[in-house]
Amino acid sequence: MKRVYLASPFFNNKEIAVLEQVEKILADKGMNVFSPFRKNNENAEFGSRQWSIETFMTDIKYIKWSEIVVGIYHGNYSDTGTAWEFGYAYATDKPVILIHVGENSNLMVHEGAHANITLEELVDYDFDKLPSSFYSGEML
Repeated sequence: MKRVYLASPFFNNKEIAVLEQVEKILADKGMNVFSPFRKNNENAEFGSRQWSIETFMTDIKYIKWSEIVVGIYHGNYSDTGTAWEFGYAYATDKPVILIHVGENSNLMVHEGAHANITLEELVDYDFDKLPSSFYSGEML
């Protein structure tokens, strides 16, 4: 069972719907997934300094714990925190499997990914072989 950190924004209904689809696909594949969306930081008030530190440290802990980072990328606008998670994963030699759900991409994000796939391609993606692929859409 592969350990996966699932990086994704979850600030609106569209982002949450895509996140839930990816969570289901990964669960169906038997992956052990840490999703920050599901982590409820009950020890601190949302938005407080303590909450900020605990959330940051928990995310770092689970990126280190993971073998693979799966990222949901909504295009160039995408969430800065999620982009930071992609970069941190890359810097720590974790393969990033980037799921493109937007219409464009920033080169720093897609070039740092081991594989650039669509949501539909995730269903058949082989996490044992980890085939790489390049992004071929509109770049910014």
